Amino acid sequence: MTGEGLPIALIGFLMALWLVGATVAIWVGFSLRRRSQKILRQTSRLARLLETAPAFPVLVKGDGRIEAADRFSRLMGLPAPAVSLTDLGGRSEGGLSNHDLLMLEEKVRETQRTGKDFELPLAIMGSPRRLLVMGEIADTVIYPNGAALLWFFDSTESLRELEARTQESEKAKAAFAALAGLIESAPLPMWHRGPDLTLNFVNQAYVEAVGATDGFQVVQDGIELLEPENGKNAAAFAADAMRNGQKMERVVSATLGAERRQLRVFDIPLGPDGALGVAGMAIDVQDLTAARTEFRLLSDAQRHLLNMMSAGVVQFGSDHSLIFANLPFQRLFAFRDQWLTEKPEFARVLDRMRENGKLPEVRDFPAWRTERENWFRNPEPSEENWLLPDGTHLRVLAQPVPDGGLLLIFEDRTEQAQLASARDILLRVRTATFDNLFEAIAVFAADGRLSIWNRLFAETWGLPDDTLIRHPRLDEILPLMSKHLKKQSQISIIGELVRMTTANREQRRSKAVFADERIFQIATIPLPDGNALFTMLDMSDSLKIEQALRDRNAALQEADGIKAKFLANMSYEFRTPLTSISGFADLLKAGVAGELNGQALEYVDAILTSAERLSEQINTVLDYSQSEAGAMPIAREKVDVRTLLVNSAEAKAAFARERGVELHLRLDEAKGQFSLDSKRIGQAIGQILDNAIRYHKEGGEVLLFARTSKDQLEIVISDNGPGISEENQKIVEGNGKKALQLSDDPILQGLGLPLAKQLIETHHGTFQIQSKPGEGSTIIMTIPSR
Repeated sequence: MTGEGLPIALIGFLMALWLVGATVAIWVGFSLRRRSQKILRQTSRLARLLETAPAFPVLVKGDGRIEAADRFSRLMGLPAPAVSLTDLGGRSEGGLSNHDLLMLEEKVRETQRTGKDFELPLAIMGSPRRLLVMGEIADTVIYPNGAALLWFFDSTESLRELEARTQESEKAKAAFAALAGLIESAPLPMWHRGPDLTLNFVNQAYVEAVGATDGFQVVQDGIELLEPENGKNAAAFAADAMRNGQKMERVVSATLGAERRQLRVFDIPLGPDGALGVAGMAIDVQDLTAARTEFRLLSDAQRHLLNMMSAGVVQFGSDHSLIFANLPFQRLFAFRDQWLTEKPEFARVLDRMRENGKLPEVRDFPAWRTERENWFRNPEPSEENWLLPDGTHLRVLAQPVPDGGLLLIFEDRTEQAQLASARDILLRVRTATFDNLFEAIAVFAADGRLSIWNRLFAETWGLPDDTLIRHPRLDEILPLMSKHLKKQSQISIIGELVRMTTANREQRRSKAVFADERIFQIATIPLPDGNALFTMLDMSDSLKIEQALRDRNAALQEADGIKAKFLANMSYEFRTPLTSISGFADLLKAGVAGELNGQALEYVDAILTSAERLSEQINTVLDYSQSEAGAMPIAREKVDVRTLLVNSAEAKAAFARERGVELHLRLDEAKGQFSLDSKRIGQAIGQILDNAIRYHKEGGEVLLFARTSKDQLEIVISDNGPGISEENQKIVEGNGKKALQLSDDPILQGLGLPLAKQLIETHHGTFQIQSKPGEGSTIIMTIPSR
């Protein structure tokens, strides 16, 4: 090759080499472009993934600066993108608290220094959001200076759910613990059987019931609480419940401790088809059974008691049907027991009561009945008064009962209504009586307030009606009352009388002199209701009359003294000539003046008899005068009763024969001696015998009977003569003087019976007359031993 051809060849080679290089460069460029586009697409996808990822990557370099997307700053609630970790805190709203920021910085430094990963929960200030930070060391090839890569996860919902689950778990644990504690401390035995129907849990009540040490012993030994029943044990009953898939219940007898009790047993399958076993419990119903029996007995006793009551009682159930009606209800409303056994409804009972005329007359009966049906729904009892057509007054009490029923009580108040009417009449009569009394009357209450007064009280004290109608207190009216007194200071005594009577419950008396010279007798009397009765009686006229009576009584006493002296003097004056007459008659009879013929002797005997009679009458008058004056001496001594009575009868025997009267003695029971004045008792018996013989028809009979005892002597004198009228008996038993002065009965024309009565009474004895006109008389005298 020539010398010119070599450079051209070299240039051609270079051009070819350049072309090849250009081609290669173009190919490499296109390859790089494709690769770059691929990387850009991957980077774009990664950016979108990071934008939509639940975690926010943050790169913390060794100098504390950070690299993070803008949305991280928005997540943290920062107003501007954060450049360093310090920018994440230091604000009241948004960012981290100082405490969380210090912890984060400490964890980041530790990771940068040691490469240790960490997790840290964080809270955003002023926001409910919660973050979870997971930190790790960044790629040392890309970041050789020890950068830390932080992943911020928004765990708000997760933490909330976790907290909720935690709370639910805690609640479930607490509920389970409470349930377990409840089951363990329950007073009734409870147990659980596994799917194989063996015991795997019992509570303490079960343990105590079977007398075991603890639940483990019961489960281990398979100790059953219940005895086999009809060839089936407790596990067999549990198997039936598991097979049926529903709760089963039965009542059995079992021994709890040392006592036989009735138990209501429940077998409850748990889970589908009993997959969780069978739970069981036993409820002691022994007390319930006894209570039901007692309630039944009590109910029967109550119904028996209701039948014994006077009020009518009827009870309706919640369906308004009749449950019970006592006998007074049936009688009151004329119901037949056969109809009541059909348990009619409330409305039908009212209809039947209306048919029987036992309801009040009302204009619209359906509306009235509907109102009474509302008694079932009333929360409170209702009370009414019914006036029936026959005049019966009924008090009706409707009492709703807790089970929705109704209890009706019918009380017959007819008698009470009549009594109330009579009471009103009595009150009006009392008012009219008070107003027409001659006494001024007022009643003061325990607090001193005037409650009742009559017209004369108001007029006497001059109290106006407008003052009295206010029922003033005693202190208010005392100044008004004092104006009428002669001495106004005396009003304090009247006020004190009322107060002392009210407080001490004692009757008080006093006098009040009015300014017009009227004199009132005042009395305060305690009443049973705690009040005080104040009475005033005008004593002005009475005192004048009393003084006049005193003067008259003094004059009468003086006249009576003069009369007594006159009788004594006259008796003495009579006795002196009578003694001379008797003496001269005895001389004539003895023949001192010569022998007397038969007729003269008869005259002399008549003179002696009349003188003796007159002497006896004079002695009677003197003795009666002494007895009336209370001056008759009594000399008690031991006397033979029979002898005394026989002597008294013999003294009257001749007189009885003369009058043609037969005298009988019955003295068999009159024995021994008795302490008495024989002269006075003999005189009394003689007066009565004389009276019985003297005023008797011929052929009559007189009986003298006597008997003694340790304490008294009884003497009875009876005759079959004309008798004594009841009026004259009262005269004798009341006053002998009056008998002598007023009686027209010849039997009483004298002092025989009055003197005998006073002689017996002087011995502290009794004198009794039993007589009827035409049937004779009986005198009964008793004399005590002391």
